[in-house]
Amino acid sequence: MHAARARGASSAPSAPGATGADVSGADAAQSNATDRVPRVWLLMGHRAGDNTQVQALGEALGWPFEVKRFVYHKYERILNLPFMATLAGVVKSESSALAPPWPDLILTAGRRNEPIARWIKRQSGGRTKLVQMGRPWAALERWDLVVTTPQYRLPRVPTVLHNEAPLHRVTPERLAKAAAEWGGRVAHLPRPYVTVLAGGPSGPYPFDAAAGARLARQASELARRGGGSLLVTTSARTPAATIDALFRNVTVPGMLYRWRRDDPENPFFGFLALADAIVVTADSVSMMAESCATGRPVHLFDTGEGKTSMREPPAPPTTPDTIWRHLSPDYLQAWIYRQTMKLGPTRLTRDIRIVQQRLVASGRAVWLGEGEPSAEPPPLEDVPRAVARVRALFE
Repeated sequence: MHAARARGASSAPSAPGATGADVSGADAAQSNATDRVPRVWLLMGHRAGDNTQVQALGEALGWPFEVKRFVYHKYERILNLPFMATLAGVVKSESSALAPPWPDLILTAGRRNEPIARWIKRQSGGRTKLVQMGRPWAALERWDLVVTTPQYRLPRVPTVLHNEAPLHRVTPERLAKAAAEWGGRVAHLPRPYVTVLAGGPSGPYPFDAAAGARLARQASELARRGGGSLLVTTSARTPAATIDALFRNVTVPGMLYRWRRDDPENPFFGFLALADAIVVTADSVSMMAESCATGRPVHLFDTGEGKTSMREPPAPPTTPDTIWRHLSPDYLQAWIYRQTMKLGPTRLTRDIRIVQQRLVASGRAVWLGEGEPSAEPPPLEDVPRAVARVRALFE
């Protein structure tokens, strides 16, 4: 069975030819109801994790918002430098319209949208507040607020909010709705349900077919011990060979979903809502945060082994370590990234191990195969913390 990664179809970049703006679920008429309610634009990018954070903050603020989507020129890296204020990198005929009335607040993430955000602020006469998620490439003083997470290692200055994990869209209401929608679809499978969220290669950490097979074996064993089944979903970043190996090596009953763009039947929130335990590949900081936000037991899967292990001390290899494996594109890219982390400037890399270590130390997660998670993990408070800081910009 095939499906999309369930962050919601709206978090994907728009298809070429899409124009105009999407309006939030709130009644659109509210946007003009009173001047005291800030006008908000969400600038969506090409990364699902970035878009999830932007949407999460926009929804949590409770203010009406418009979603702006963009198609970028192939050569946008040349024209779309982060410190600029320009639309030169945007295919205007295929992107959302940008016209007055200009917003009071912009929420954005990613390098490509930085010049767009500053261009909009310039058109507003400098009135628009700019809030960036994650790591900005332009100087920090160009932003009214940066909402960041530990892997980027940004300095502690007044305009930077340091959260524990990325913002997420996991709420009790969304989980309850998803559970009602998906409960009947998996009712034939034995409980407990072990939900498996598979990401992809990330920086120094490859996620190849051998790792996919290892994930299947370990997750199957976890489910087998409880007499349960697996609910597995992949993502846009999961390599095809890894998916094949993952699905082929599942040895317990389960529902297996292969990512597909803009699939309205994506199961992500449904699988999260129904999970009795969650196994999440630790390459994705966003999926780790979403998993921990459910309050369910969370197991982190180390996609690497030996030199590519995420853990300290490194996990010993359990699969054959051949020269051909290390000559694969994913392993070569991982090796280059490791050298950059050792020798290059901090600004060019991110260290997701910091987030992993904090989730484990706080009792929110354990490494798969290293014991059981805490029965009552502390909640993540990052979303309300970010909401308070953004609202303070208008007080």
